[in-house]
Amino acid sequence: MPWKPGQSGNPAGRRPGTGEVARLRAAIAQAVPEILDRLVQQARDGDMQAIKLLLERTLPPLKPMALPEPLPVPATGSLTERAEAVLAAMAAGQASADAAEAAMAGLATLARLRVIDDLERRIAALEERSKPDGRKLEAADRGA
Repeated sequence: MPWKPGQSGNPAGRRPGTGEVARLRAAIAQAVPEILDRLVQQARDGDMQAIKLLLERTLPPLKPMALPEPLPVPATGSLTERAEAVLAAMAAGQASADAAEAAMAGLATLARLRVIDDLERRIAALEERSKPDGRKLEAADRGA
């Protein structure tokens, strides 16, 4: 008869947590406070490897951060015109590549949102025209 999930195929076998790895982990766990105290003391004494190890394991790595910078991008006009303005500003040295990339990503998101808005308007218009009595389709009528 096949075993059920969670049921051992060898009930008389070795219990979990009794192997070599478990014993090694238990021994290390007992020594961790002493190891950490010694590592901290070595770092205080100027051991660069101890300092590096402590800092790498306790502090997140520093990441470059771009400072906010205004972009000469028109607030109106087509998305294409705005994107061209961003690229021109970057080419002229008025904007960093990171700022231009962020602006282009924002414009791409705006373009996708406009497409979704347009599709919603078109679907609503089609639904309104599809009802013979002129009433709008309800959510239940659409199968939602």
